[in-house]
Amino acid sequence: MSDIIQLLPDHVANQIAAGEVVQRPASVVKELLENAIDAGASSITLLLKDAGKTLIQVIDNGKGMSATDARMCFERHATSKIQKAEDLFNLCTKGFRGEALASIAAIAHVELKTKQENEELGTSIKIEGSKIVSQDFVSTSKGTSIAVKNLFYNIPARRNFLKSDTVETRHIIDEFQRVALAHPTISFLMHHNNNEVYHLKGGNLRKRIVAVFGAKMNEKLVPINEQTDILTIEGFVAKPEFSKRKRGEQFFFVNDRFIKSSYLNHAVVNAFDGLLEYGAHPSYFLYLTVPASTIDINIHPTKTEIKFDNEKALYAMLRATVKHSLGQYNVAPVLDFNRDSNLDTSYDLNKNAVKTSVPKITVDPDFNPFKETKTTQKENQTPYKREQKTQSWESLYTSTAFSDEGNQSELFEHQQESKTQKTFQIQRKYVMSLIKSGVVLIHQSLAHQRILYEEFLESITVKEANSQQLLFPVKISFSSAEIEMIYTIKNELENAGFSFDEFTKDSVTIKGIPVSVTESKITIILEELLNDIDLEVPDASFSHFDVMAKSFAKTLCIKTGAQLSEKEQESLVNNLFSCKEPTVSPFGKATFKTLTLNEIDNLFNS
Repeated sequence: MSDIIQLLPDHVANQIAAGEVVQRPASVVKELLENAIDAGASSITLLLKDAGKTLIQVIDNGKGMSATDARMCFERHATSKIQKAEDLFNLCTKGFRGEALASIAAIAHVELKTKQENEELGTSIKIEGSKIVSQDFVSTSKGTSIAVKNLFYNIPARRNFLKSDTVETRHIIDEFQRVALAHPTISFLMHHNNNEVYHLKGGNLRKRIVAVFGAKMNEKLVPINEQTDILTIEGFVAKPEFSKRKRGEQFFFVNDRFIKSSYLNHAVVNAFDGLLEYGAHPSYFLYLTVPASTIDINIHPTKTEIKFDNEKALYAMLRATVKHSLGQYNVAPVLDFNRDSNLDTSYDLNKNAVKTSVPKITVDPDFNPFKETKTTQKENQTPYKREQKTQSWESLYTSTAFSDEGNQSELFEHQQESKTQKTFQIQRKYVMSLIKSGVVLIHQSLAHQRILYEEFLESITVKEANSQQLLFPVKISFSSAEIEMIYTIKNELENAGFSFDEFTKDSVTIKGIPVSVTESKITIILEELLNDIDLEVPDASFSHFDVMAKSFAKTLCIKTGAQLSEKEQESLVNNLFSCKEPTVSPFGKATFKTLTLNEIDNLFNS
């Protein structure tokens, strides 16, 4: 029997490794930015085209590489970060596996230009699918420039699985933000399709957070600072009133490395106990510094998971630190809201100190509550008589009497009128409608979502959407990343009825809105839309319309607790059952339930 086990060729092994390291363009961005930081760069530029599918280029002013290093860096398991196994337990760099550049070169066209400070000429290398096409000397500036073109060109199946440009750009911006927030002293520049998205200057942490998430973030931040023997915590948490319904602005950094930890997140949420509304999530930017020997980051190629030696101690310290800061800066509520200043005790012991006297206690020695109760009951009070119980349940109905026949006729006329009513609202949440076979219970919010969803989808895709011009244009502030997302779906929003006047780095001016949208809800609609695009992950142009229709319907629908008139109830029922798909909401939840007379009878016969 012949042997069947053989070694894989290097280019095949590199493509398999690339499946772990390079999942999408954002993975390439993360690896290249971290390499630039490890090279000691103080200024980093990121250039993108078509959400990284056509071009990802990172330019830094780091220490650069020699001609030999420039060629060696594309070999598997070749790295300058570690030399022996013990170095894995004392990592101070971003990378250490030596797999990133080899994996990227296996699935893309790569051009590298690099030069060290003391060299006259640099090195230029071109690689296509792990094969070196050319290597030359070139005149270039100090540092490294690496361009990744035509990602997944030789793996068409992986390229077809990539999402739309909007979604891939969102993932790239997420990775860019994480790296930029971890290193506030480094200046970053990001361009997408020749449009400047970010221009972040080096500074302190607070300025970096404000520069990334917009000027509105400055008033939300509460500083965190604590130092212990095993842990140093610094950063910011957002005030409880600025909490969000979705987990967005939540960042943990351990030794300047972004991580994900549900365990530490639980500690922060626990510190906000009693301060957040149900379903709300706090925003935080927390930087933890621990000894490198007490953590293990060699768990996953993305290096976002981490293991701690003493998780329980970190949990307790993190929770206590956040809770202390919320109380120190008067964020946590206190009991004595209307405190009387006269009750404050002075701690000054000098001559001008306020002297307080001991209150006098007076006692009436002749007071006898038992004696007084007896006399007053005999002289002034009548003894309490307990009412007799109703002899039978029939008296509850026979005790009602009518003074004349007129009252009876009025009562029956009212009953006849009420019989014509076909809908009833229950607990301001459900609408009950009478049908021949029984009753229908309709969830008013979910039903209205379905109605609005089909109306918006029809107006966006089939009909020409009507737009109402605003008397005064509305200027709304967003972060640079959100402005970029709005700009990428600008055409779809215009088809929906929005009209834009001006785009800047941190704001957008709107001069027209859809007819069904009120001016006060413009900001809410756009914020919800951006969040929904993140979650829905659309991969086709039609999906943008679908996500927009869902987002508009969810934001503008009738909410639970709204009081509906009889006409509004009937309109809701009629419009729901005229929909193409009335049984479920746009998000797949049932809009109504039918209860037949037999089912009602069984409730009482069981």
